[in-house]
Amino acid sequence: MSHAATVHSLWTTAAVSPPDKIPTPHIEYGQLAPTLIVLGAAIVGVLIEALLPRRHRYAAQLFVSVVALAAAFAAVLGLAAGDYGTSKARIAAMGAIAVDGPALFLEGTILLVALVAVFTFAERRLDPAAHGNRVDSFAAQAAAVPGGDAEKAAVKAGFTTTEVFPLLLFAVGGMLIFPAANDLLTLFVALEVFSLPLYVLCALARRHRMLSQEAAVKYFLLGAFSSAFLLFGIALLYGYAGTVTYAGIADVVDGTVREVTPALAGAMGNDALLLIGGAMVLMGLLFKIGAVPFHMWTPDVYQGAPTPVTGFMAAATKVAAFGALLRLLYVVLPGLRWDWRPVMWGVAIVTMLGGAIVAVTQTDVKRLLAYSSIAHAGFILAGVIAMTPDGISSVLFYLAAYSFVTLGAFSVVTLVRDAGGEATHLSKWAGLGRRSPLVAAVFAIFLLAFAGIPLTSGFAGKFAVFKAAADGGAGPLVVIGVISSAIAAFFYIRVIVLMFFSEPRTEGPSVAVPSPLTSAAIAIGVAVTIVLGVAPQYFLDLAGQAGVFVR
Repeated sequence: MSHAATVHSLWTTAAVSPPDKIPTPHIEYGQLAPTLIVLGAAIVGVLIEALLPRRHRYAAQLFVSVVALAAAFAAVLGLAAGDYGTSKARIAAMGAIAVDGPALFLEGTILLVALVAVFTFAERRLDPAAHGNRVDSFAAQAAAVPGGDAEKAAVKAGFTTTEVFPLLLFAVGGMLIFPAANDLLTLFVALEVFSLPLYVLCALARRHRMLSQEAAVKYFLLGAFSSAFLLFGIALLYGYAGTVTYAGIADVVDGTVREVTPALAGAMGNDALLLIGGAMVLMGLLFKIGAVPFHMWTPDVYQGAPTPVTGFMAAATKVAAFGALLRLLYVVLPGLRWDWRPVMWGVAIVTMLGGAIVAVTQTDVKRLLAYSSIAHAGFILAGVIAMTPDGISSVLFYLAAYSFVTLGAFSVVTLVRDAGGEATHLSKWAGLGRRSPLVAAVFAIFLLAFAGIPLTSGFAGKFAVFKAAADGGAGPLVVIGVISSAIAAFFYIRVIVLMFFSEPRTEGPSVAVPSPLTSAAIAIGVAVTIVLGVAPQYFLDLAGQAGVFVR
């Protein structure tokens, strides 16, 4: 048969075969509602930017963002009330998304964090009014050259960058999918969906524009590196298991796979693919968490990004990344635990000690909080290593507690200002307790929570994580964790001493009076910190009920 005839016969067979061979995807819209609401609102936000006149955009964006995040949180509560976190946990969207306890708990946490973060994004009373217009923390015109004529004209015209709200919503949409992803490709897409808006948001600071753009470029380059590692690891795991679904890979790792094709039989014996692929996927996730040695971007990005963005990133990205890490280790690679546990032990130890020791030398408040967030990543990893149900629930609780303390702390940082914008150098904070006792007292509460002092949420979280680690046979890790906590407590308490027991400077910074938006963000942070510290049991039980992954 000639070549043309072969092609022709293929065409005719294709035409003759029945048309119902392509299966229609079966999507459970109700179970994916939280994510769909947020992404839908983000698209509405883009349309608002395109269609509404400039003076109405801010109010419209703020309204859409707050309503969408509240509605998405209500949807999460609805799913939890419908037992989707416990007895009805299932895999939705053709196997791409898991709807289970940890996913719902983390999604709820991310949505609440985002809701509080929106308030800090919308704050417009802190900077002095420019040309009679109230301004926020973001650049008047992002595309303008810093300090150039275009920027001056934009400031004079009273422009504001209201695109930050849809960007925040897109980031939240990606973060909601990330811990719930049930196959590696969904995981990768979600990673990109929440990383790209964050790269942009980091570059939008109104003051210190050069520093902000430098932070964004560093974050983008290192983030692209980590995404590449993750993607290459996914390729290797796919080569090993012949599938990208979590359950499918776990079956091949355990050796319980039902049907073995010849191609799979050849790859299954090849542990190098599995070990290198698993290690690379872990590297991509550890980068997002900010664990040593993948932490290099954290201090620079936290310092350069606009402070509301830093607070949102520090809180929400950690929640999403730890959720994905937990699912990967507990669902995909439990059969490999003898291989990954020693490595994670090492990472947790250097992360706890590294973050705490380097933080002692910092002179900038935002860098200090960045290194403290690295140390906290180490503490949370101790709970991840436990490999028990208590390990999961303690990590969930710690993430919820930590994220609100972080948001509150960065919200306080936005209030302390001098002529050049935020006064983040520690020397400027001397005597703040005499100048504005309330702000200093609130910041002291957050610092004590970071240090893990009893009656704060930080103590309840650390206690839960360390107890789970000790029960899981990681006793030495707990000892090192307690030592690093003691080192960390030193520099938190040093800041408190600096605020309350040193003389205020004559030319020191002033504390701006915030609008109700930032006040609400800080008040929510304080309330959560104290409630989770004084009466943590209900929330620990909640995290305990939510601590079972669907397989």
